[in-house]
Amino acid sequence: MKHEWRKKEKKLYLPKNKPELINVPEQQFLTIEGEGNPNSKFFPEYIGVLYALSYAIKMTLKKGNKVADYMDYTVYPLEGIWDITEEAKKRYQGTIDKNDLVFKLMIRQPDFVNESFVEEMMVLTKKKKPHNLLEKIKFEKITDGNCIQMLHLGSYDNEADSFKVMEAFAAKESLCRPSKIHREIYLSDFRKVAPEKLKTVLRFKVSNR
Repeated sequence: MKHEWRKKEKKLYLPKNKPELINVPEQQFLTIEGEGNPNSKFFPEYIGVLYALSYAIKMTLKKGNKVADYMDYTVYPLEGIWDITEEAKKRYQGTIDKNDLVFKLMIRQPDFVNESFVEEMMVLTKKKKPHNLLEKIKFEKITDGNCIQMLHLGSYDNEADSFKVMEAFAAKESLCRPSKIHREIYLSDFRKVAPEKLKTVLRFKVSNR
């Protein structure tokens, strides 16, 4: 049986277009960090190396190089954790220059994938699809814990509207958003989908007041 995240993990990946509380458990990811404007030419290169390694893992396992508890699966969606540089935080006055953005892009990996297998697939990927950015990829376990999330419909440039709704919901629940750092989960491919039709899960950590 194939594990399809859209069907099996709807709570994590397919929220409604209104805020909700969620506890996000430990998950493991391939990650890559960088900074700068995501509209720049360099940005798709970061995405490309993540997908190249993720598909090397999936297809090698599917061809018979099994690990314990293996199950065929759909590759997870691209995600990103976003912040701004420390210098930008010092001069922040409510608006963000995209050139000041700091990001960690990632693709989740199934629990049966381990670090040693990722290292093997890294060697394979470097031979088949060499790229200098492969050296920046890490295999990490991340726990987000208590969060508020919401499905954002439309352009990334309009995300502030959704964040205002989410922050109002947090206040109503006597919760606070300790940081402007947030996670985005991309349910649409921005290269193929019109901005007004994009679907993105927005999520940020919360704590008690």
